[in-house]
Amino acid sequence: MNEIERPDLSQVSPEVRAYIEALEAQVAQYESDQPEQVSAVPQEPPTTINVISASQQGRGKRTPRHFYGRQRRGGMGVFDLETDAPDYPAHLTLADENEHLLLISNFGRAYRLPVNALAETPVRASGQLMVGDLSLRENEHIVGMLPADSGTHLIMASQRGWVQRIPRSYLGKSLINGMAFHNVKEGGQITAVCWTPGDGELFMATVQGKGIRFRESQVSDRGCLGLRVDVGDEVAAVTAVYGHSSVFLLTYDGKGTIRQMPTFLANKAPGAGGKMVMKTEKLIGALTVNEGDDLFIISQLGKIIRFAAADVPPKEGAVQGVNCMALRNDTVTAVAVAYMQSNV
Repeated sequence: MNEIERPDLSQVSPEVRAYIEALEAQVAQYESDQPEQVSAVPQEPPTTINVISASQQGRGKRTPRHFYGRQRRGGMGVFDLETDAPDYPAHLTLADENEHLLLISNFGRAYRLPVNALAETPVRASGQLMVGDLSLRENEHIVGMLPADSGTHLIMASQRGWVQRIPRSYLGKSLINGMAFHNVKEGGQITAVCWTPGDGELFMATVQGKGIRFRESQVSDRGCLGLRVDVGDEVAAVTAVYGHSSVFLLTYDGKGTIRQMPTFLANKAPGAGGKMVMKTEKLIGALTVNEGDDLFIISQLGKIIRFAAADVPPKEGAVQGVNCMALRNDTVTAVAVAYMQSNV
């Protein structure tokens, strides 16, 4: 049965809204109490692709992807990275065990780390400190964790909408860990990163659910304003797209939608104000997805869920989204996409 979109209740009387929300809470409680059937037997052939999760303070772990069973969208997930408060899982990516990770800090500094430098662990494990040898500065922390060398250019987007385009050659094996590629005085601290193929477009989205799309080639070597961000808002995500692409958007409360780019028109140039892409109080991430891909979501309490991106109905307009992960006194912190087949 197709899931009905939750309507906008802002104009409904407080009494009716409270009644509806109480019913929703009871339904969510019932669904979360149902045992999730996750097979202990791998559902795909053994692979060298690892799911890598890392905490806010840089404690990370890796586990082969095939040990994460695919669940239904809206399930509770399973426990993954163990952390102690106030630290919590904050980053999620997938990479081959023989590759490197590229870590980007809020100051725009870059670090390379071999994936196999992290010990392979079971799904539920505490991991190890990743950033101990990176010489992070005071108030510096990792904001982006990507498989290295996975595109022609790295895009860095700052909290106030400044965007930079860095050739992959600058970030290769000769990279000096800690090399800076961004001036914090120009646009503020880095909040989002992604790889691009170099010949498409960029989609940027803010915490409050506003976004913009423009040609990547319009970003100059020294960078430019990509999105004019409203006061009190900041950039939450950036991803590479084409005119036919679909983008998965995820909120802090576990709701997600797939926004189709053909109905989100590109701007003639970067630097304009954003248009509404999703109705939310707090957008967590935006990732380009293709048919056949899987999505991984991790929560603040360390639960992780894997489900098919096809389980999320695509939409042509701004919606509140559908439940992607059952949460109880928890919030979503990160999302990653698993490319399950060769994508063009």
